[in-house]
Amino acid sequence: MNIVGLSAFYHESACCLLQEGRLVAAAAEERFTRIKHDPRLPVRAFRYCLEAGGLSIADVDCIAYYESPVEKLARQLWAGPPRGDGELAWLDPGRPLRAIGERLGYDGPVAIFRHHESHAASAFFYSGFEEAAILTVDGVGEWATTTYGHGRAGAPPTLELLEEVHFPHSLGLLYATITAYLGFRVNSGEYKVMGLAAHGRPRYVAEVERLLEDGPGGQFRLDMRYFDFLQGQAMYAPALCALFGRPPRRPDEPLEPFHRDVACSVQAVLEAMLLRKVRYLAARVPSANLCMAGGVALNCVANGRLLREGPFARLFVQPAAGDAGGCLGAAALAHTRLAGGRPPLPALRHVYLGPAPAPGEIAALVAATGLPALDFRGREGALLEAVADRLAAGKVVGWFQGRMEFGPRALGARSILASPLEPEMQERLNAMVKKRERFRPFAPSVLLAHAAEHFAL
Repeated sequence: MNIVGLSAFYHESACCLLQEGRLVAAAAEERFTRIKHDPRLPVRAFRYCLEAGGLSIADVDCIAYYESPVEKLARQLWAGPPRGDGELAWLDPGRPLRAIGERLGYDGPVAIFRHHESHAASAFFYSGFEEAAILTVDGVGEWATTTYGHGRAGAPPTLELLEEVHFPHSLGLLYATITAYLGFRVNSGEYKVMGLAAHGRPRYVAEVERLLEDGPGGQFRLDMRYFDFLQGQAMYAPALCALFGRPPRRPDEPLEPFHRDVACSVQAVLEAMLLRKVRYLAARVPSANLCMAGGVALNCVANGRLLREGPFARLFVQPAAGDAGGCLGAAALAHTRLAGGRPPLPALRHVYLGPAPAPGEIAALVAATGLPALDFRGREGALLEAVADRLAAGKVVGWFQGRMEFGPRALGARSILASPLEPEMQERLNAMVKKRERFRPFAPSVLLAHAAEHFAL
């Protein structure tokens, strides 16, 4: 049985392939088009998944789509009529299915699952846990913004969502609103706020707490006086600017201590709310295991605190936790529906699921550029020595090996490498190589045998 999971038409469109319940391939469309967070139908990613499985389109038994277009339309209409003719195309519930038929040339069955159901399945079915509590948190799916669930591997397997928080009340949209207020782009700048938070102090926690009211059980509410994402042009209302006593930062303005402190404060409030809610979830689902997905689950700083201070002994976060990873969950749900049992997926130990060009292809490409090149094919030891020498000399290395990672993190397959021994290296990389804000962090990479010397594990 060949099942293609597909997420598209909001942001981070992606495809994956399950063959007999085994995850064979997964890739985001942005990796082929070079358009960051490309939301369009993932035609190139779809083509790659078929190639990886040795399939033609006639071999696909089912396409699993990650959210309900009809329920999503209901929420969009509730939020208000479209502000211009250009938005009318997004308010068409038949668009995804038509695009699958017309653009992909597929005329077989399409299984549709709800957005947070796909998130939950993308975490639980790939965790390796026999049973687990499940928490999904993002901006919004159809109506849900947060769900609490329980997964069991039995026969048949069950994945039950026990409670939902509904739009417009959303931790993801709270964080996105502060992201916009701080001058970063919504849906792509939230991780910048997380990084900026480390450089500030939580001086505005009281102000941020006024935006968010805790509720009974798993519930919470936003004070909508401070928000304008329902029908306005900005995420925030004038009342939010008045609350902080400062106008919003323009993207070209310098970052001041005030901005760092606001970032630190919203991060602190997010962590505190998540910690309260996982304690509530543990009371409802007495498990040692917690699975998380949804865009907020990419906040690794919050995840670390949940594991240190929360009630669960083990935490699995689906690595492509945002909308791209919804295709994994939709495919697993389709397999469960069609096969009558849980897909035989082992614990997800890596996400090297993308294409891997052959060394000969790369050599030909390099030769065509006319640039000077050293050829280390068949001499891995010499290659590693040459790279280590360059890193020790303060050089920056682009590292490309094996299959491409699935998800937003560079994990050594497509990475920039540099030595942290030079005090100015972070600023140099940000300014000259990445061309981004100077505060942005880089991930450390160490040998497993030495990990405990550097990290509190």
